[in-house]
Amino acid sequence: MEIFSTGFNYKTAPVEIREKLAITESNYQSILEKLNSLNNIYEICVISTCNRVEFYGVFDGSESLKYEILKILSQFSSMSVNILEKYVFFYTGKDAIRHIFRVSSSLDSMVIGEPQIVCQFKESFSLAKEYKTVRHILTRLFDKALNVSKKIRTSTGISRKAVSISYAAALLAKKIFGDLKDKSVLVIGAGEMAELAAKHLSSLGVKHIFVSNRTFERSVELAEKFNGSAIRFDKILEFLPEVDIVIVSTGATQPILKKEDIKKAIKNKREPLFIIDISVPRNVEDDVNEIEGVYLYNIDDLKSIVNSNLEERKIEAQRAELIIEDEVEKFVKWLNTQKVNPLITQIRDYADQLREKQLEKLFKQMPYLTEKEKENIDLAFKSLINKLLHRPTIYIKDRASKEGNDLYIKIIEEMFSSKWDLRNKKQEKDSVRED
Repeated sequence: MEIFSTGFNYKTAPVEIREKLAITESNYQSILEKLNSLNNIYEICVISTCNRVEFYGVFDGSESLKYEILKILSQFSSMSVNILEKYVFFYTGKDAIRHIFRVSSSLDSMVIGEPQIVCQFKESFSLAKEYKTVRHILTRLFDKALNVSKKIRTSTGISRKAVSISYAAALLAKKIFGDLKDKSVLVIGAGEMAELAAKHLSSLGVKHIFVSNRTFERSVELAEKFNGSAIRFDKILEFLPEVDIVIVSTGATQPILKKEDIKKAIKNKREPLFIIDISVPRNVEDDVNEIEGVYLYNIDDLKSIVNSNLEERKIEAQRAELIIEDEVEKFVKWLNTQKVNPLITQIRDYADQLREKQLEKLFKQMPYLTEKEKENIDLAFKSLINKLLHRPTIYIKDRASKEGNDLYIKIIEEMFSSKWDLRNKKQEKDSVRED
């Protein structure tokens, strides 16, 4: 019984390989069931994101598992096993547990500290539970992985600083104004970066969000997501006096906001206007900064913030790695103790068999005992057995939790195996013959 993790991610496989392996809602159940049907797999879970397609599970330790998984993936991806083998990683034991903890904690993410992986991790586990492909070991492992993730996020700074341009833009606005609850924002553009900026600003509590895009329907669609208002693209300049912050993120190749136009538009505006241009190429003329009361920031200003924050996250990640190593050791100890549970059960079964035989003899010799008296004697025997076996049970679990103690466990297994009983019976018969 051993933990494994295998698959493909942005470190091991290019996007053209990962996209062919991407697992969707339509094929998720089929792939999961095929993997779960393998004789050497006891439990299995799949996680599929834009950066990784990975499989976590419990298996019997057989060396053929990697090849069997690749054969299944080859069938649905139309890529040969030989090609897949070039890009796959395969970890077992401590390495597998460490990898799973690093994934759940975002230390293995393209952007360290990104929050999306926790939701993706939970969703993958929920689906595996729904299809009944996870049981005791993986349930414990995933619970521990999520606990480790929470511990790292609360005790280190890997997710405290902005590392996306859109988030940095929103935080810059907050830094400029402090409280945003009485500030209005105009987002020009309706692409992914513009939407993310609007999302972050909404979470920071701005009073109102206005959206303008060349396609008005797209403006309406995005504005509705944030209970905002759509502004027609040709009305932007007229609307500038009504807002405090402008986020610009369009695909235009030429400036759409020019110095002279803005100067005329806000000539009667009393409050300052902050413009954050996250477009590439830039959509706001650089000399807009020369207008009194207007403050312009571009993507390079934000990149310096992001790069500085990334470096801080890397430093915090080193602290997180220490936490993971400690938690890996704890989980390995727990897993090792699970391996001796059948042995402990075997010892207790042996003791119970002896108890039942002795009670049977005793009750035959004492037929006058009442049922209540028999019950009390049985309870006394059980209590004695529990006390006698308590120390050996603790000893076995302690030995099992430490590496390099397989010999101790093997000796105890042999001591209570059926082979030992047969050997004893043979010795007893030989002894009788000699007498």
